[in-house]
Amino acid sequence: MDTLNTLLLGFISIVLINNLVLTKFLGICPFLGVSGRIDMAFGMGMAVTFVVTLSGILTWMIDHFLLKPYDLQVMQYVCFILVIAGAVQLVEMYVRKFFPPLYESFGIFLPLITTNCAILGLCLFINLWEINSLIEAAVLSIGAGVGFTMAICIMAGIRENLNLVDVPKCLRGAPITLITAGLLTMAFMGFSGMIK
Repeated sequence: MDTLNTLLLGFISIVLINNLVLTKFLGICPFLGVSGRIDMAFGMGMAVTFVVTLSGILTWMIDHFLLKPYDLQVMQYVCFILVIAGAVQLVEMYVRKFFPPLYESFGIFLPLITTNCAILGLCLFINLWEINSLIEAAVLSIGAGVGFTMAICIMAGIRENLNLVDVPKCLRGAPITLITAGLLTMAFMGFSGMIK
């Protein structure tokens, strides 16, 4: 039961309290670039969730079963980036085959998941936080993806509604998007006192 509580608190923490986008400011490029429409944001969130989950699990396994036992930690970044790039290629092939309109609407942002610092950041955080269990790494990876999806979908919903209001001319476009992102970040930082 204690393990289940730990996993649940870890999941809630990575989704709300330590959200990689809204509290660590990782993955801002797709967060701002693809959050114009809710359907695109949800598709991007699902793609990032798959990639971050697969990458988090595989990089934990590579780190614990290959790099640490053979004292090859110097190869961490190279291995992590190769795993992330491979996972992105899987997602890109799948989306291109089964969801061509979504693939076209993503444009350059789908291949850019490879350089999404939220994914590499999570892989490095798992190592930094000294996660010693594969199940904990998996829960944190899934939670990071869910947190990214939630953040980008909330932002997309707000931006769709902003198109319907009378925003002053000097704030239209990027300025109101950045102001909205800042307010959303401050709202999520309010969760930081929930779990001690």
